[in-house]
Amino acid sequence: MQKSFGILPSGEETFLYTISCGKLTAAVTDYGAALVSLLVPGRDGQMADVVLGYDDCSGYRTANGACLGATVGRSANRLQGAAYELNGKHYRMTPNEGNNNLHSGPDFFFQRLWTLVFHTENAVCLELYSPDGDQGFPGNAVIRVTYSLEADNGLHIVYEAKSDKDTVFNMTNHSYFNLAGQAETGKATEQLLTLPGRFFTPADAESIPTGELRRVEGTPMDFRAPKPIGQDIGADYAPLHLQGGYDHNWEVFCNPCATLSDPDSGRTMSVYTDCPGIQFYSGNFLDETGKGGVHYGRRSGVALETQFYPDSLHHPDWPQPITKAGETYRSETVYRFTWEQ
Repeated sequence: MQKSFGILPSGEETFLYTISCGKLTAAVTDYGAALVSLLVPGRDGQMADVVLGYDDCSGYRTANGACLGATVGRSANRLQGAAYELNGKHYRMTPNEGNNNLHSGPDFFFQRLWTLVFHTENAVCLELYSPDGDQGFPGNAVIRVTYSLEADNGLHIVYEAKSDKDTVFNMTNHSYFNLAGQAETGKATEQLLTLPGRFFTPADAESIPTGELRRVEGTPMDFRAPKPIGQDIGADYAPLHLQGGYDHNWEVFCNPCATLSDPDSGRTMSVYTDCPGIQFYSGNFLDETGKGGVHYGRRSGVALETQFYPDSLHHPDWPQPITKAGETYRSETVYRFTWEQ
């Protein structure tokens, strides 16, 4: 199903595309290639929308400082000093978080109109052209994102991109999940989270990784066994103080690389990816009015963003988000759901 999602100041119309498979239904907009809704059954068979979002395009265009549902690129997360080197050449970006760059802004991919490639019953594919120099990255690039709902009860997100110059590709999805339902804002930190990662990357006061790979044992960052997100979020631990809660990268040690569950509804989401890292953000600074007039306050949802480690371009010993000219960047992340009968 396709329906209008609002008109841009340019006069261009945006659309919302609905896809379904089995008991899952999702909706994606061509404005920002954002995931707008995701309906999942619970223990009692009742459906709930488990992602935070807005009712129409205007919310995504004017209010989405929190990146709700966003497709983020060319490079997700932070780059120190809004600059980097590639093939011996120095590139400058626009600082949009102090002296640093966050999510390749301020001209974000999630605030641009994408082109529909195809829309079927269970999938939608959108495309964006990013010219040479766009956001401070080299190469004329064509980028595609495909959302599909599959028989494995998974939402599959596939990114594909190609550039005519060596460039940076590090795409992610910035959806906030609340498996109790997007309107049950007080329950987000009651969700149980498992992160098998053995280490995380501590960051400084500007949320730039220090370069340390710190073991999680004996720290509030240890989610190798499931525990409520809120259990240790207020612990007296420097990384939590510096970031105002959880906003850190864990290694992807195995798949699923994260599992989130809501005890009340019986919904569980497992995350699978081919990326080397996953950023867990506990929504510490959320303050948005979302779908149905729901106020998304602090910690009303959590993001599990699969990606390369933040600021990896300044840490050559870490996996690097570089794609050679003419080669195809491809990455897939799956959010797979189960529910108690």
